[in-house]
Amino acid sequence: MKKGLFKPKPRTPVDLVRHARELLIFVDTKTEIRENKREEKLSDLSKTILEIRTVLYGNGESEPNPDACSQVTQEFFREDTFRLLIISLPNLKLGARQDATHVNANLQRQRVNSKIIASQYLENNLDLVDIMIHGYEEDGDIALTYGAVARECIRHQCVARHVLESEYMKKFFDYIQAPNFEKASDAGATFKELLTRHKSTVADFLSKNYDWFFQEYNSQLLESTSYFTRRHAIKLLGDMLLDRSNSAVMVRYVSSLDNLRILMNLLRDSNKTIQLETFHVFKLFVANQHKPPEVVGILVTNKHKLLQFFADFNSDKADEQFQADKQQVISEIITLEHKDRPCTSLDNCEVPC
Repeated sequence: MKKGLFKPKPRTPVDLVRHARELLIFVDTKTEIRENKREEKLSDLSKTILEIRTVLYGNGESEPNPDACSQVTQEFFREDTFRLLIISLPNLKLGARQDATHVNANLQRQRVNSKIIASQYLENNLDLVDIMIHGYEEDGDIALTYGAVARECIRHQCVARHVLESEYMKKFFDYIQAPNFEKASDAGATFKELLTRHKSTVADFLSKNYDWFFQEYNSQLLESTSYFTRRHAIKLLGDMLLDRSNSAVMVRYVSSLDNLRILMNLLRDSNKTIQLETFHVFKLFVANQHKPPEVVGILVTNKHKLLQFFADFNSDKADEQFQADKQQVISEIITLEHKDRPCTSLDNCEVPC
């Protein structure tokens, strides 16, 4: 009989997920197994995850079959195979982890009977979210894998709310400043996703946690010695404050003298990009129609320096909107001293520009 005459029947989508589950259980087992046996199983698992990815995304020549995708999705969440996959990510080889990341991304979007069942599953298994975020405390590139997985799961409001309300939000300030640039960048991307995706949830979080959050944000990020950290922090601050959902938080932020001092110092940054992003936040302080006396005072005291600064302030990215905003800021600053009294002590008020 010729070898290969009878080829094994291709596995169905359900069979693929079940086979992956068996292999994940085997790989995760704590009992001692022969190294060559373990390698064999890991290799089989890598191939199986790749096959599942192909079912979900297609093979480049044909589009994925919706029914097959639905079967894979249901099977992943029916028997906790998704949990096994998340827990076992550190055991997988790099290529398999990358494929698993793509599989996870697809599962978060798949609808079964018009419902995204991944959302309901994660709401009932929020400890898995803790494992993902805790990944930033791991060494090596596993942190990047868990970060990518977490960002896809944060598309579900229940997951974002869980992380925002957890102690991990305070730890993010450390993750963002990790010595490893890739890990710090990835943590920054997840931090941004948490603070911008779900508008009402973010607004609620910022309102309830305003004091400690912005104290940490200002001191650790905006006043960081790292250019990279300052640049991304001022950009994200602008995104948050300019979002209509956060209007109450924005008014509170731009009514603070301490916040204004930080922004005026950032305007002096040697980097043009940071200056431009800072301007988009600084203009909110100036435009605030209910400026506290101390904010008015520092603007009036520094009026000459501010006008001198903005006269020469331009950017490669400047457009008509930028020019209009700049002119509005200049006009507002010019009129301030006619309506309000400046601070009486220059030592208390002046912030050099």
